[in-house]
Amino acid sequence: MTQIDAPSERVRVRRRRPSSTGTTKRRRPAFWIGCGLIAAGLAVLGWVAWQFWGTNWVSQQRQGDVREALADGWGEGSDVVRTDFGNASAIVRIPRFGKDYAVPVLEGDSPKVLASGIGHVPDTAKAGAEGNYVLAAHRVTHGEPFAKFPELKAGDKVIVETRTATYTYVLDNGGTDLIIPLTQTWVLDPLPTNPEAGGVSAPPTIDGKPNDHVLTLFTCSEIFHTDNRSVTFGHLVDVQTTGEVRADAR
Repeated sequence: MTQIDAPSERVRVRRRRPSSTGTTKRRRPAFWIGCGLIAAGLAVLGWVAWQFWGTNWVSQQRQGDVREALADGWGEGSDVVRTDFGNASAIVRIPRFGKDYAVPVLEGDSPKVLASGIGHVPDTAKAGAEGNYVLAAHRVTHGEPFAKFPELKAGDKVIVETRTATYTYVLDNGGTDLIIPLTQTWVLDPLPTNPEAGGVSAPPTIDGKPNDHVLTLFTCSEIFHTDNRSVTFGHLVDVQTTGEVRADAR
């Protein structure tokens, strides 16, 4: 009798996968550091976007609000109009910057003021008055009213509108002719005179007459560097009373 062997029993061997616990533990710090770097990068990009686009949008809205407030306040007989961003006193128009350029002037040079328009530096002359009418503004971000400052040329007009009159100044130097450290304050003097021999100054006389109605504009000289200031001077050439000029200030 033939003996039939029983089929051999199959043995299934389960292979174990290499444990990943050690690898996970080793990768975990690197993973979170990477996430942190990505988050930091996104935060930086967000901050840059806010500075270059967000602040400009907000400031342009503020400028519109201030212009409207000035129009209403002037209509009621107020020379200086109180707004949520500071006391507004004038509107500046610079034809070199375009026919639609009309930026309000607020009293002071605080960050809030400069984020809402052009600042009239404290303790300097009023618009059209004898002395030095000094205006400062951002060149980049916060509405960047002086973004095109380097394009200014000697002979350009700067028109300053107030409730009672419109004053026209003519620039004596261009926007890149004078760069000074921010620590120099001689540009705020009634007649700015450069301490460096031969340096750009406000001219002491205009057509043989004393130059006693000066305009000074200044802003940052470089977009990403704030230690220096670009400065331009001007002198008053024309005054028109309200009855002779614009019908609206908007």
